[in-house]
Amino acid sequence: MELGIYSFGETALDPATGEQRGAGSRLRALVEEVECAERVGLDVFGIGEHHRADYAVSAPAVVLAAAAARTSRIRLTPAVSVLSSDDPVRVFQQYATLDQLSGGRAEIMVGRGSFTESFPLFGQDLADYEELFDEKLALLLRLREQTRVEWRGRHRPDIDDRPVYPRPAQDRLPIWVAVGGTPRSVVRAAGLGLPMALAIIGGAPARFRPMVELYREAAAQAGEAGRLPLSVNGHGFIADDAAEAREIAWPPYLETMGRIGRERGWPPPSRARFDAECGPDGALFVGDPREVADKIVAQHALFGHDRTLLQFSVGPLPHETVLRSIELLGTEVAPLVQRRLESHAGADRPATLPS
Repeated sequence: MELGIYSFGETALDPATGEQRGAGSRLRALVEEVECAERVGLDVFGIGEHHRADYAVSAPAVVLAAAAARTSRIRLTPAVSVLSSDDPVRVFQQYATLDQLSGGRAEIMVGRGSFTESFPLFGQDLADYEELFDEKLALLLRLREQTRVEWRGRHRPDIDDRPVYPRPAQDRLPIWVAVGGTPRSVVRAAGLGLPMALAIIGGAPARFRPMVELYREAAAQAGEAGRLPLSVNGHGFIADDAAEAREIAWPPYLETMGRIGRERGWPPPSRARFDAECGPDGALFVGDPREVADKIVAQHALFGHDRTLLQFSVGPLPHETVLRSIELLGTEVAPLVQRRLESHAGADRPATLPS
């Protein structure tokens, strides 16, 4: 299984004004976090796209290009590119450029995004939410397959047999679809033969198993001969001690999820619920290396997936604290997980991880 990290480049807010603070230092720290992830042997680093004061990254391809210049092996992806409000031609060109710069390490993870600020910012109508994504994804896939493109659609000017450059270094630039558990999104990804990234940020992960089964059944019905790659993405934080991990992660989690919850009418997070989500049956990968490894292996038994990406962190944390969490994921969690999956290949259920 591949293991990696994704980040939204969370920033501190001025308590008096709500304005963003320290975007430059956060962006530079983010590039250092990608370097650290590669140094400790992780496989993938993803950077999200947002257009809000609480996140520093609105142009993930730029940040990933900076990281590409300082790394040599780790794969680089947006997490996600909000394709519905962007131009697929520019998205393709940006990540084809990143692929050339990085020597063939780029991917594109597209999704509708968890926030909607980009739609009015770029002149898109939220009433077209579903149609925008369907149409733009179709164009992105055509751009991947053809250098010269002919295109007619509703939400973008026509393209009359125009070439699109640069072409990526890889023969076929990987394109993943990120979903949050909506059956229509799952079936769309499967029908197009695209790898799927399933976000599980709350509740019992077992409730998402029907979505994974639907994905694989829909792929088979669409004529996909092999099993499509699947990623499971979730929130996480690792410290040397489990209690310490929870104490460090809880305050920024409370502030961030509480603020987003107030925007959306959700109830405020509670410490009891947070602790339950950190437990064996919850969605949060927050704990010591053994607890996090146990949870990754348990989810692999549920889903049989190919990649796990953990979001470090939910809310601002000191840079050195995040680096230590990345280090623990690469040097302690990853070996435990890989050793366990190799030694119990084909087993129905995992046993306790070895000491």
